[in-house]
Amino acid sequence: MAQFTYEDVGLKDYKECWDYQEQILADVQTEKKVKNGPTALNRFLLVEHPHVYTLGKSGDEHNLLVHGEFLKKIDATFYKINRGGDITYHGPGQLVGYPIIDLEYFKIGVREYIEKMEDAIIATLAHYGITGGRNPGATGVWLDSDIPAKARKICAIGVRVSRYVTMHGFALNVNTDMRYFSYINPCGFLTYGVTSLERELGRKMDMQEVKEIVKAKFNELY
Repeated sequence: MAQFTYEDVGLKDYKECWDYQEQILADVQTEKKVKNGPTALNRFLLVEHPHVYTLGKSGDEHNLLVHGEFLKKIDATFYKINRGGDITYHGPGQLVGYPIIDLEYFKIGVREYIEKMEDAIIATLAHYGITGGRNPGATGVWLDSDIPAKARKICAIGVRVSRYVTMHGFALNVNTDMRYFSYINPCGFLTYGVTSLERELGRKMDMQEVKEIVKAKFNELY
C-alpha cells in the first residue's frame, strides 16, 4: 500500500491552485529527469474552490449557459483549461482532489489510473451506504446509471497527463450548492442530473470526515 503526500489546501482560488499544480508537476518531472526513471515524489492536493466553471480542452463552450454580467452576479468565474472532459462546476462544499503522481512509479496507464480514481470514490460512497457506479462511455461516478430517467452524477473526473505525470483530478459533490449546475450542461450532458452526498443522505456532511475517508480509499488502491 503506497501512501501519497497529502496536502489540504482549504478554500483556494481556482487559478492559484492551477498554477500551484503546474509548479508541483514541474518538480515531479524534474525529479524524474534527475533520477532518469520513476519517482516516488507523489503529491495529492485536497481543496475547495470559490464558484468557478472550467471547460476542458475538447469541451464545447455552448455548454456554459450564462455569461458576462450574470457570472458576476452569482460570484462565479470561468476558465478554459488543459484537462480532458467538457464543462464542470467547482464551488464551496465540493471536495476536489488533484493527484500529481508518476504513473510509471505505480506501473499503470491512464485508463487504469482513471478507473482507480473512480473505484476510490465508489468505495467512499459505499462507506456512507450509497451505491455508486460507472456510466458506459462517460468518466466519473454515477448513481442509478443503468436507469436513464434516474441517472445522476455525483463525481466528475478530468485529468491531464504529461510525461506520465498527472494533474487535475476529481470533484466530489459533498455539500455542494446544486443550483450552480443549472447554469451549465454538466460535463456536456443534456439529459442526466447531478447530485451530492448531502442530497442523497438528507443531511449536511462533515467535510473533514469525507476527506479522511477519501484518503483511506485511495491508499487502499495503491
